[in-house]
Amino acid sequence: MSSIYEKYNLKQVINASGRMTALGVSTPRPEVVEAVTTGMNHYFEMKDLVNKTGEYIARLLDVEAATVVSCASAGIAQSVAAVLVKDNQWLIENLHAAPLENNEIVLPKGHNVNFGAPVGTMVNLGGGKVVEAGYANECSADQLAAAISPRTAAILYIKSHHSVQKSMLSVEQAVVVARKHNLPLIVDAAAEEDLQCYYRASADLVIYSGAKAIEGPTSGLVIGKEQYVEWVKLQTGGIGRAMKVGKEGILGLTCAIEHYLTAEKETGEQMVQKMTPFIDSLNTLDGVSARVVWDAAGRDIARSEIKFDEAAIGISTGELVSALKQGEYAIYFRGYKANEGIIEADVRSVSPQQLDIIYRCIKANISKEQQA
Repeated sequence: MSSIYEKYNLKQVINASGRMTALGVSTPRPEVVEAVTTGMNHYFEMKDLVNKTGEYIARLLDVEAATVVSCASAGIAQSVAAVLVKDNQWLIENLHAAPLENNEIVLPKGHNVNFGAPVGTMVNLGGGKVVEAGYANECSADQLAAAISPRTAAILYIKSHHSVQKSMLSVEQAVVVARKHNLPLIVDAAAEEDLQCYYRASADLVIYSGAKAIEGPTSGLVIGKEQYVEWVKLQTGGIGRAMKVGKEGILGLTCAIEHYLTAEKETGEQMVQKMTPFIDSLNTLDGVSARVVWDAAGRDIARSEIKFDEAAIGISTGELVSALKQGEYAIYFRGYKANEGIIEADVRSVSPQQLDIIYRCIKANISKEQQA
């Protein structure tokens, strides 16, 4: 029997970019795959399944309430709609036509990012209007508060490596502002690894990707205060219908969370051990220097930073990154600093053998250019 790659003429991928949606995010453990299969092969009363799995997850995480959604982006849209619509049945069904006046969602300007799609698009889908607080390079608690008006419906905080990290207020500081102004705080923590800290910091709704750190199927998780989560669930009769999650996603994510809480996680130090031979090999190449760097958002994730002297290697970093996607394997890196001659390799989803393939492909492309 031919492989999936052969059947559909697909490129094999080496994912050194991390848990990225563009590459299918992650590869769930066998128990999660089994839960997905079980879900697909049985019938359920979907409302009962949503409620019971939500209660189960809430007990696991020691939070008031939880619900599974189709992805973290859907979680943002439905959370915004929830705080605007609450349990108003007419608005649930007519959000698209409702002239909402008090629909402003305040977030730090440095958090208004494109994570693969714009944050503002998800806010608008939920009926909200983005209002930016502070500046691209700073947002204090006072600056966040200054952006609040009588039309403000909620504060949104994006906890992500995509966001500006320096001179930004913390979630805890945002909570203080939200409480002072009697507003709900929504935290998008899509790729974060701690499933409880933002809830414990008193955020009202916290959103996670089910397929990133948790390594579940394509899905999302919304946890928080019971009233707000109930309002999120009501959106299945509104905009949430176009974002519905199937029984397999619900059961798969529930299983993934259970294992995530008990499984031993790869530490940053273990990642360093895995990548050290790779870094040593890269540092033997003319025009290439590599070193260990740590996650900018503060997670326990170590990566290989690879810096190219473009004059020495004879090719721009952007061209090299593109060339590495065109070979026998499509090799993907984190290329946020490619214009500075720097890329990063995330080793969480890469084996030592694949790291050796990456090294040999970089060497071959550089050698070809230097000999040209």
